[in-house]
Amino acid sequence: MTTPAQAPLRIVAVHGVGNSFGSKVSGTRVEELRTLKAGAWTRQLTSGLGVAPDRLDLDFAYYADKLVTGPVAQGTGNPDLLDDPLAQEMLTAWARELGVPEEVSQGHATVALRGLASWVARRFDLAEGPLRVFIRLLFREVAAYLRAEDAPQRIAARDEVALRIAQHGPRIVIAHSLGSVVAYEALHAHPELQPELFLILGSPLALPRAVFERLIPAPQGAGQERRGTRTPGRTRWVNIADSGDPVAIPPRLGRFFDGITLDHTTVINALFGFYHAENYLRSATAAATIAPYLER
Repeated sequence: MTTPAQAPLRIVAVHGVGNSFGSKVSGTRVEELRTLKAGAWTRQLTSGLGVAPDRLDLDFAYYADKLVTGPVAQGTGNPDLLDDPLAQEMLTAWARELGVPEEVSQGHATVALRGLASWVARRFDLAEGPLRVFIRLLFREVAAYLRAEDAPQRIAARDEVALRIAQHGPRIVIAHSLGSVVAYEALHAHPELQPELFLILGSPLALPRAVFERLIPAPQGAGQERRGTRTPGRTRWVNIADSGDPVAIPPRLGRFFDGITLDHTTVINALFGFYHAENYLRSATAAATIAPYLER
């Protein structure tokens, strides 16, 4: 007697920063690129899991095109500062949380990008040039998403992620970096969407004065007792952060959010490329989290 083949495990992947297909890409080409990204995430996940690609049915939620904005108010014109005042404010908050010395941060009044990138590169053993480019990109996209509660870009990005989840009906949602913020808000905005597992990778959800206080729903409580809201329903919530990932700041999200089942801070890869999801997806920690869902 033959055993019926198991159905593929349905997953929706939510990307982080640096995944824009380009402002001039639309229509059929967006769908082609989305398919390519879904294939890449599938290969990376199945590599870590040690299973064939056909064991996963993964859809890629693409929202970067929703964050394209018009001109922002100009800053000081200093090339060592971010042009967007909100992005610069968020950069300064990040520097505070990292513990950047005052001689580097100029007393945290206005953190200069070059000095900050140099300090972060030394602390986390990263290449300074790519890091500086990434920092600009990171805070530009984070600011574009979190600028206002009712910003059209924020609503559009959140609704796009919710739509992919509703259409694909995944058992697991995996979100990286800024994608964890978008997916967190999407699940709250659409509480009828309750995947079995919400797996976040390299998340900045708890970054104070930049992300945490701007979330929807807003954290509840005051001072040190302030807590973020758990995901709706019975969704299991797991966080994985590499100790060398400067975006996953502060670590141990369970200190700031209710409802996190497992909160892993570990070394994913000695040569960690924090701006890519690849090392997280291939990691033994991610595989151990996902593998039980392949068996049922």
